[in-house]
Amino acid sequence: MEELIESKRDEQEVNTLNPLVWAYIGDSVYELYIRNYLINNSNAKVHELHINAIKYVKASAQSEIIKLMEPILSKEEKNIVRRTRNTQNHHIPKNADPSDYMYATAFEGLVGFLFLNKRLDRLKELFNLIENEYLKK
Repeated sequence: MEELIESKRDEQEVNTLNPLVWAYIGDSVYELYIRNYLINNSNAKVHELHINAIKYVKASAQSEIIKLMEPILSKEEKNIVRRTRNTQNHHIPKNADPSDYMYATAFEGLVGFLFLNKRLDRLKELFNLIENEYLKK
């Protein structure tokens, strides 16, 4: 299974990717985490799982999450967040606040960066923080 999702790029290549590429994969990684969390913590039907997942993957939620975790981010991680947040993105959904969307993209960028660099222990730490400080509130 690991070969199906493992990045073939080395750290230097990952570091030079457009931050929106990090966000692209980070969006999927985070959504998979949320779906797995919901399935493991409820017996809800698929429609209810979907409705609950939306609460956690929408831009306003991700914006809150990145602001919550900022105090524990390393200097490098803060730089990744800043680079992704400041990358020009011309597609902002009509229903999203532009500021929330930029911070959500920054959150997804950080997740994608850590995932592509195979820093799964750190990603797990951040997901545990999300679970304990955000999902269970």
